[in-house]
Amino acid sequence: MKLIINGDSIEFSEEQNHIYQLLCHLQMEQRIVIVELNGSIIAKQAYETTLLSDGDRIEIVHFVGGG
Repeated sequence: MKLIINGDSIEFSEEQNHIYQLLCHLQMEQRIVIVELNGSIIAKQAYETTLLSDGDRIEIVHFVGGG
């Protein structure tokens, strides 16, 4: 399936079709992130149950420390 992630088109496996699996694929599952799916912010508790579909637009924001 084709997903638009932070403005970039990415091919993603049909078998890995939940937000949590996407975060694992991107090696971001341990980070503090905010995920927006098609304009709606998804609660962290719903990452494992929220299905992704072909053409979904996803924005992932993560925090970076520094000073």
